[in-house]
Amino acid sequence: MTKPGIKDIARLSGVSPATVSRVLRNPGLVSEDTRTRVMAAIDKAGYKPNRFGASLRTQKSGNIMVVIPDITNQVNAGIIRAIESEAQKAGYCILLGDTQGKPEREQHYADMVNSGQADGILLFTANLPFSLDHSRPLLGQLPPLVNANEANEYDEIYKVVIDNRAGAQAAMEHLLELGHTRIAAVLGPLETPTSRERLAGYRQALEHANIEIDEELIIPGDYGTESGRLAMEKLLKLRHRPTAVFCFSDDMAIGAVSVLHQYGFAIPGDMSVMGFDDIRYATLLSPALTTVHQPLEEIGKASMQLLLQQLKGEEPEQRYIVQPFSLVIRQSTGPVPR
Repeated sequence: MTKPGIKDIARLSGVSPATVSRVLRNPGLVSEDTRTRVMAAIDKAGYKPNRFGASLRTQKSGNIMVVIPDITNQVNAGIIRAIESEAQKAGYCILLGDTQGKPEREQHYADMVNSGQADGILLFTANLPFSLDHSRPLLGQLPPLVNANEANEYDEIYKVVIDNRAGAQAAMEHLLELGHTRIAAVLGPLETPTSRERLAGYRQALEHANIEIDEELIIPGDYGTESGRLAMEKLLKLRHRPTAVFCFSDDMAIGAVSVLHQYGFAIPGDMSVMGFDDIRYATLLSPALTTVHQPLEEIGKASMQLLLQQLKGEEPEQRYIVQPFSLVIRQSTGPVPR
């Protein structure tokens, strides 16, 4: 049986072969009605575009590289889902690059973009893994690129972030309003901008409340569940324990809560626990976790849209997009114990 081709799809959908090609390669230039008819004809005929052949003709791969520090992290999973949806609408496939925090992996994925295996890159790390000549304009040396979540130092690069400092301040102000003055912080890795900004917000909230910062209550972490467990073990051994703990990620908060349950502490009766991210498991925790909500879907969507504009040869109007956070108050925080 002969495989259907572009001419067959054009006949089924009542458009020209050129329009079918446009839908497959640059759907943003085609009306939604036409795009829907063509895609319905493609599904009906079982047509599979030859992406490799198209890339040879157009010098485009049809791929987008997404560089993520840890694809198993629930925060990243929510963002990836939104990116995939937006990419598919625009006729692109995504290539996931899991760096596991290793610079050599970041470099490998950047090299794939430079060699034409992807047309653009979404970078969710603070590093810029490209060889740069600092005597030349930055953007002229880079492929279409958007940096999100972990903002790098280059102002010229398009970015999508939340205000992590303000988010941490909002979390702390909630605990302070409940009467807590001895509040611990479980940090993320301090080489990441998000953790440094959240620590700055933690410190600033205490300073504004005229509460002396006790460095003994600031515990290292790595955003992972196990580091939350280890941090809570340390805090419970202190002679003067905190009455509340602010974990810089929900995963660490989950680890901290598990230790409190293990030793029979009531939450929030004996200790309040605050998270950051609002991952899907936050509502399933017992008690449900008070946290700072990150709009993961909006971050992924905005990042992809910024990149698509560049891929079309357009200059996006916004270079720096700050997505709104919100404080979600649930049952894991309460008044300071008497």
